[in-house]
Amino acid sequence: MDAARGWLPFDRFMHLALYAPGLGYYAHGSRKFGLMPGSGSDFVTAPELSPLFARALAVQVAESLAATGTREVWEFGAGSGALAAGLIEALDALGQPLARYTIVDVSGALRARQQQRLAARGTCVAWADALPERLRGVVVGNEVLDAMPVKLLARRGGVWHERGVVLQPNQAPALDSTAHAAIDSGAIAFAWQDRPTDLRPPVEVDGAHDYVTEIHPQARAFVATVAEALARGGAGAAYFIDYGFPEAEYWHPQRTTGTLVCHRAHRVDDDPLADVGDKDITAHVDFTGVALAGQDAGLDVLGYTSQGRFLLNCGIADLMAAADLPARANAMKLLAEHEMGELFKVIGLATPGHPPARGFASGDRSHRL
Repeated sequence: MDAARGWLPFDRFMHLALYAPGLGYYAHGSRKFGLMPGSGSDFVTAPELSPLFARALAVQVAESLAATGTREVWEFGAGSGALAAGLIEALDALGQPLARYTIVDVSGALRARQQQRLAARGTCVAWADALPERLRGVVVGNEVLDAMPVKLLARRGGVWHERGVVLQPNQAPALDSTAHAAIDSGAIAFAWQDRPTDLRPPVEVDGAHDYVTEIHPQARAFVATVAEALARGGAGAAYFIDYGFPEAEYWHPQRTTGTLVCHRAHRVDDDPLADVGDKDITAHVDFTGVALAGQDAGLDVLGYTSQGRFLLNCGIADLMAAADLPARANAMKLLAEHEMGELFKVIGLATPGHPPARGFASGDRSHRL
């Protein structure tokens, strides 16, 4: 911090705001997930919205377990444990019981909630701090990539800068090496500061107009690590579900303010420098980068499509037909284009030899990556 003279690159600031022990958003005990603001929650995820999400996804997971001859699922960023509970139950019902369901989650507070929710599953569920060198099984990540810190780039006057965070003028002292002060939003205020950089988006953004955007080195490195472990293991698949775009849409010349947003009490704002540690900070996913990271590690892209199309391919319509009206209404939010159905995408990666995946049987958009 001293060498940076009080300037934090945004990816470092975002990491602290979300994960600093005891202070970051995902490191303390506030409720994150829920259907309504009155519950004290900040946002809802698909597994919390409808149990039919897990039941439909389980169809694809079961197919990949059978195709790879494996019996283990790894989930990253398991939230409240709702997806884990739903997948384990659904896989049992599909005749594909698991030997192990392993969760990797950096949040100790969320891990405690997961352990409470999944206690009845006994030794079937385990927690790990990191991936093994070799991995055989199916990896699932629902809304995990969007929470990985991003670098912010700003083109001003035709010159690219990296955007970082400093203390507001006339505030002292400088941020210390632990950067705990960077999370204590009640004591200090923050401001943006740009520095010229050689960093660029992966595709050229046409025009000379001012432009703010994100790049995703941490998410891409994470996917590469998962893909390399699967490739070394020789049998497995990975499915990532999140909001995002392929690169041509992500870095479109008209997307001038980027995709970075915050979530609190089911409301969205665009100021990550306010109420630091008390709200979620996310950015949309670069799915082209995800695909390339997997391919570079030796995996095949099974497909890429909208969440709505993926779930329909996996039979959610039949599940909805057997559900009551309130359950169908919630499940429709997973499919509707103006809700989660189009904004959220699904990408599948697998070791060579995996058969075509049911989730991408129709509506595959891999050619747009």
